[in-house]
Parts: sequence; structure tokens; C-alpha cells
Amino acid sequence: MNVYSSLRTVQKQRVSDGALEHILPAHHERLLVLLLTQLGDFDTFEYAWWLRREAARLAAAQITVRALGIGNLAAGERFCNYTQFPAEALFIDETAALHRQLNLYRGLQVNLPGLSPGPQGWVNMMFMCAGLGSPGTLAEVFRGYRGDRRAPQLIAPDETIKAGPLPPLSGKSFNIAGGSGFQRPVELATLRLRNMTEVLSNWDTYVPTAAYLPQRGGTFLFDTDGELLYEHRDLGILGFAQTMSNPLSFLDAIPTATTA
Repeated sequence: MNVYSSLRTVQKQRVSDGALEHILPAHHERLLVLLLTQLGDFDTFEYAWWLRREAARLAAAQITVRALGIGNLAAGERFCNYTQFPAEALFIDETAALHRQLNLYRGLQVNLPGLSPGPQGWVNMMFMCAGLGSPGTLAEVFRGYRGDRRAPQLIAPDETIKAGPLPPLSGKSFNIAGGSGFQRPVELATLRLRNMTEVLSNWDTYVPTAAYLPQRGGTFLFDTDGELLYEHRDLGILGFAQTMSNPLSFLDAIPTATTA
């Protein structure tokens, strides 16, 4: 399957104005296309956080970002307001049709008698959170608690994080668990708790139907001619990147505009 050709023909609703438009711009330099999971999913929030963190790097490499998330317009608007993801670059698909067209992993599909698609999706999602049909999920959850010296520091010293029932935490407070300059213990887990609080507080907005919660996403990087430079297809929850300690590390092989 030629992924680029499939994407060129697709029109979806754009979050910035609600218009039905082609996902891909008519002309572009390099193009990073993200097929995101449900807009209330941990992976989607975390991916948006990394994209904001690496915005300057993406600009230097002349990479245009386009994303398609599962949800409706209200979910997209809330997501962009919270994550600061540019609304003009986010499109929505209420039924994950394009994910299926590109043969992305649908997630665990255990069919329990008597359940409608919404509750069925919720149950399968819970199984996946426990590691069933979702390889690497539990290890990634534990990494968020124990820290990771291969990963960069996530919270700046002068930044204050408000995460659910926890008191406000400063970036410096995580130094107690082992220093600075790398992902400290509990640092990533705290950011995930903040995201979880946002989602649970606005569940009906982020998840208009739970039927598509198990659906996983994918990452596709193209050059100016539409040739595929890189792809990653998610295999489980918290598996949106090949290298979760630095999800955009695949950009290391892409030269900046000054060296292209």
C-alpha cells in the first residue's frame, strides 16, 4: 500500500474552522503525518507534548506537521486548547476509518456477549492497559515511575506542575530523587497524571464514543516528493514511538535546512 497516495485523497474536518479539507497540503517540504489515537488517549497527549517541545527542531528541518485524531470537533478543540497543538494542523475522524484503511493496529478485539460497541471498546482498552494485546505497555508505565537516564529532563526547574490530587510541584522538587539533566523518577508519571486528570474531568468531550479506544495510530515522514522516509505503527498503549525515551529521535537522520 502506498500510504502517501492514500493520504493525498483524504478529506476530513479541520479543527481550526470545521471545514472539510484535504489533510495534506498541496505543496510541502518534508511532511510528518500523525495518525493519532482517540483524542482522550494518553498517547495522543504525550505525543503533542513532545511535538511542542521539539517545534524548533521541526522548523529547522523544514518539516510540516499534519495530524488526524479520533473524535469529533468538540474533542479536537478541547485537545488543542489544552495541548497547544495548532488547530489548523489537526483533523478529526469520528470512526477511525483512515486508521483501518492504512491497516493500523485496531487493538485488542475481545468480543464479550451482550456488550454494545462502546462498552466493548472500554473493556478492551482496560485489558490493554494491563498489557493484554498491548506489548510494552506495562514496561513503559513503570519507566514513568522509575525514571530513565537515557531520556532528557522533562520539567524545567522553574516550571510548576499541577497534577490532580497532588499539591503543585516545582521542577526542582524532582531533583530529590536523583539529580537533574535526565528523566527523574516519577517525573513522567506526574505529567501523565496531569493528562489523566484533564481527560477524566472532560471525558464526554474527549471520548464521544468509547468504541474506538483500542485503535492504535501511526507516524509517517515523507520527503518533498512523497517518498516515505520513516514510519512507525503503534502496537500498544504508550507505544506511539519506537524510542519512547525520546519519541522524535528518528529526526536525527534528517538534516536541517542549512545542511540539506
